[in-house]
Amino acid sequence: MSRESTTTYDDGEIRCDDQCLTIRHYYPWGAKRVAYTSIKGIKTLDLTGMNKVRAWRIWGTGDFLHWWNFDARRPRKNCALVIDVGRRVRPTITPDDPDAVLRILTAGRGSR
Repeated sequence: MSRESTTTYDDGEIRCDDQCLTIRHYYPWGAKRVAYTSIKGIKTLDLTGMNKVRAWRIWGTGDFLHWWNFDARRPRKNCALVIDVGRRVRPTITPDDPDAVLRILTAGRGSR
């Protein structure tokens, strides 16, 4: 019997359900799914001041450390979340409500 997932957050680009984080438009061909149990850490990255230039990274990487999913609204956002999944390149997302996503990811990590 398959279990239906329950969505707890969805802004069109980032989706959190009871099973995983889904980052839409991560790859040119689709989404990346990250199980909460595979998240090693989460950091916030301010996109103001000297870091404002990072807000203009619409998709891809500029430093081979952060991979940004496509988000055309990113230049108007002030905060990103850097997801450590135990690899050199870290998914970096800019949800509409970063505080809510941070709470969900932190809670999901705690359930392992």
